[in-house]
Amino acid sequence: QVHLEESGGGSVQAGGSLRLSCVISGYSYSDYCMGWFRQAPGTEREGVAGINSAGDIAYADSVKGRFTISIDNAKNTLYLQMNSLKPEDTAQYYCAAHPGTVPAYLLLHRERYNYWGQGTQVAVSS
Repeated sequence: QVHLEESGGGSVQAGGSLRLSCVISGYSYSDYCMGWFRQAPGTEREGVAGINSAGDIAYADSVKGRFTISIDNAKNTLYLQMNSLKPEDTAQYYCAAHPGTVPAYLLLHRERYNYWGQGTQVAVSS
């Protein structure tokens, strides 16, 4: 059974940094998509960053140049390095996985993902 568990959230001041981690277990597909999504109260869950087994990466325009997604296959861990954080980045952050690959332009589409973690909270104060 596939299980995703996020960690690394917290409270920081604007301009600060956090690194989110997502440990993936029970997942043995050679082709994959992994992504980070976020949801603030009263809003829809939105794609932040995604990566597939072909090495394609996609970022939401709002985080380009500030966030970096990466994966350590040896550790079965997905990361999201978040720099220059802004108050509008405040949200619950979720990692997600899909057993197959999709083109880069679909990596931020939440309906493409089958497996989800429980989320980790990020709060950025001004």
